[in-house]
Amino acid sequence: MRGSDTRSGSLFSYVDLETRVRANHPLRTIRQITDDALQAISGVFAPLYSRVGRPSVAPEMLLRAMLLQAFYSIRSERQLMERLEFDLLFRWFVGLGIDEAVWDASVFAKNRDRLLEGDVAAKFLAAVLSQPKVTRLLSTEHFSVDGTLIEAWASMKSFKPKSDKDADAPPTGGRNADVDFRGQKRSNDTHQSTTDPEARLYRKGSGMEAKLCFMGHLLMENRAGLLVGSCLTSADGHAERIAALAMIEPRADHPQAISVGADKAYDAEDFVNELRSMNVRPHVAQNTNGRRSAIDRRTTRHAGYAMSQKLRKRMEEGFGWIKTVAGRRKTRFRGKDRVGWDFTFAAAAYNLIRLPKLLGALA
Repeated sequence: MRGSDTRSGSLFSYVDLETRVRANHPLRTIRQITDDALQAISGVFAPLYSRVGRPSVAPEMLLRAMLLQAFYSIRSERQLMERLEFDLLFRWFVGLGIDEAVWDASVFAKNRDRLLEGDVAAKFLAAVLSQPKVTRLLSTEHFSVDGTLIEAWASMKSFKPKSDKDADAPPTGGRNADVDFRGQKRSNDTHQSTTDPEARLYRKGSGMEAKLCFMGHLLMENRAGLLVGSCLTSADGHAERIAALAMIEPRADHPQAISVGADKAYDAEDFVNELRSMNVRPHVAQNTNGRRSAIDRRTTRHAGYAMSQKLRKRMEEGFGWIKTVAGRRKTRFRGKDRVGWDFTFAAAAYNLIRLPKLLGALA
């Protein structure tokens, strides 16, 4: 019998969100891990809020909503609020009831900015990794390190001379002033972005264009390929090695020597010697392009060196996901601290998206 195409609303709703999400949905595992991590860092939120006034958006809900924004490549807070309005799966994950009102996009952004002032992202990443079911996946001896460029939220037109008194003058016509960069020499010593003064002009390689950007750094353990360390620095030629040493040093206090894989950019004598002084095996790719490598047969003759060189390339999966799916190729924040917070939170989201499959393989 053919059904009728009639549209009629119900006066009452008896929808149970819990029953609408299938039992084997990946977000169930992610939600459980996320809730445990948020419970572990619950004390971090209290100092960020006043004891008087109207209740604000719960920080736990804010962070769960931000995770969905990364998981589903949602570009803006306004689009996120629209999805929360009609998507039952989103409401279930965030913790909103079927009849609860969704926040205004500006209210959500204002409450999110409060979390950016605290060290919430790094503690959330650590809380995810410290759970017993996650800890057994991690290696404590073999790691890889790498860095990538994060384009700043600033236009090249904002990169103006530091001594230019008319740098902030309004344009004579149209939205932007007419600027001709041809033949001008521009460097970080003489110029600065008026939009984001902490962004630096950096060229990734010879023949490539220079961009205003920051440099994000990740430390990955080699067993499961999970990200266990993250930081963000100004973009310059030495930032990768300095950041790598800072992330590796806390893990070098190990009964046995640990190994760290890296690409050719880390093949510098001072970096290699610093690793060896910390009892860390420098499994760094050899750079023999017109120079002598700091890595010799003492390191390359071992089978572990070849294995580290193979596994370190999995780091590109993390960078690829963070920059494409999570949308962090070009940041939406200004200032090194806020961009670093967002980069670390994206690294935690990458771990969460991979954990359901990793934990399922152990079951």
